[in-house]
Amino acid sequence: MSVLTCPHFRDEAAAFEHVEGMLWPYGPVCHHCGSMEKPYKLVGVRSKPSKKNPNGIERYGLYKCRDCKGQFTVRMGTVLEESHLPLTIWLQAIHLMCSSKKGISAHQLHRTLEIGYKAAWFLAHRIREAMRSDDFTPMGGAGKFVEVDETYIGRLKGVPKAPSGAHKNVVLTLVERGGVARSFHIDSATVARVLPIVNANIHKESVLMSDEARVYQNFGPDFAAHGTVEHGAGEYVRGKVHTNTVEGFYSIFKRGMKGVYQHCAEHHLHRYLAEFDFRYSNRSAIGVEDNVRSLIALKGAAGKRLTYHGPR
Repeated sequence: MSVLTCPHFRDEAAAFEHVEGMLWPYGPVCHHCGSMEKPYKLVGVRSKPSKKNPNGIERYGLYKCRDCKGQFTVRMGTVLEESHLPLTIWLQAIHLMCSSKKGISAHQLHRTLEIGYKAAWFLAHRIREAMRSDDFTPMGGAGKFVEVDETYIGRLKGVPKAPSGAHKNVVLTLVERGGVARSFHIDSATVARVLPIVNANIHKESVLMSDEARVYQNFGPDFAAHGTVEHGAGEYVRGKVHTNTVEGFYSIFKRGMKGVYQHCAEHHLHRYLAEFDFRYSNRSAIGVEDNVRSLIALKGAAGKRLTYHGPR
């Protein structure tokens, strides 16, 4: 049976029950005062009548707090807040984005979900915000390998094309072998920009792996060991010394950005990086399948907001 036949993808009441079970594991929590003292569900409440819906639309999942008397739903205080899209559409979109290895374009969401293109575009960005990790625990540890590399993608606005690649966006990525990926959009691949990120995000007992780029040459003393491969000399693997893991991450990332999304404004790049980091860090190879990945993304929706005209 296809996962998209699940009740919460087709029935709005079931969708609210599903999301409430994920975001309120101990019962409803008032968004206004934080009370859990037996808020009660309001049944049969409908929205204001309109020309399109003269009888209004039934409001699902609406609660009233006994303490502050405020009304709330599970959407409030999440990336789902103030969205006019049904929750069933949200859950379908989350599943599609989590199960597409190289991503799914806003145009494809627009066609598949039968919603407007602008709605699909904003929906995708809000889901990327839910995918963004707030865990900055140092990667690696004793006996573990962490690879670091940088790549260049897109084009900086107003910067003329240059042979050195200075007209492109710089992305720095750290990948723990058998673990997670963490990417950063930086303004330049210099020691001053790269070293603080590496030091803050990699455990000092880790074994660091990089190529022969000058920016990484003096990183060795900060870690248990530092292995380098000389790509310029045609060397790619020397025993356990290689950067093939992070190169594999970049392969998927670039195929998605060039083949699926095709264009990305510089101020949105950090969210696309969060999306690819999320799928890599919750991949099938480490036992996380599509349905579980979707649940993890849904949990990440709590405590985050993204408005259409708000800060980027």
